[in-house]
Amino acid sequence: MKIAFTGPESCGKSTMASWCSELYQLPLSDEYAREYLKNKANYDQKDLDTMTNNQLADWQNKGSGFVADTEMTVMKIWSEFRFQNLSPLIHMAYKNQQFDHYFLCAPDIPWEPDPLRENPTNRQELFERYEMELSYMKRPYSILKGSLTERQKLVEFVLLHIVNS
Repeated sequence: MKIAFTGPESCGKSTMASWCSELYQLPLSDEYAREYLKNKANYDQKDLDTMTNNQLADWQNKGSGFVADTEMTVMKIWSEFRFQNLSPLIHMAYKNQQFDHYFLCAPDIPWEPDPLRENPTNRQELFERYEMELSYMKRPYSILKGSLTERQKLVEFVLLHIVNS
């Protein structure tokens, strides 16, 4: 099973992906952008393509089952929002990615500052863009909101349903 967590910054993706990976004993695909940008003060559109290629390579190395701490909807929205542009690479990666289920994390938890985070004031606007993209692409998704326990219960319910289908 391939499971993706997506959504705006500081909405619980990493926490949920790590928990899910551990619970279901699936490899975790970390968000490559965090590693790439940790020692880079500035970045441009070409850097997003580099991050995309490395994220895709990690997915390929993980095989047929893993939990992704990010996915290409993130890259698409990030590229369009930050640079008002979408490279052919990111567009194709976004269009062609396939996960069994996407969990869209709502920004209803407190913002946690981080040197790599850029958008503390417009998380709801970005969340709505994510939801629009997932709906438009007819991706199977669930919205995670509320406490950590509420989010975990919904993930367990949805994944149990998928496994038993």
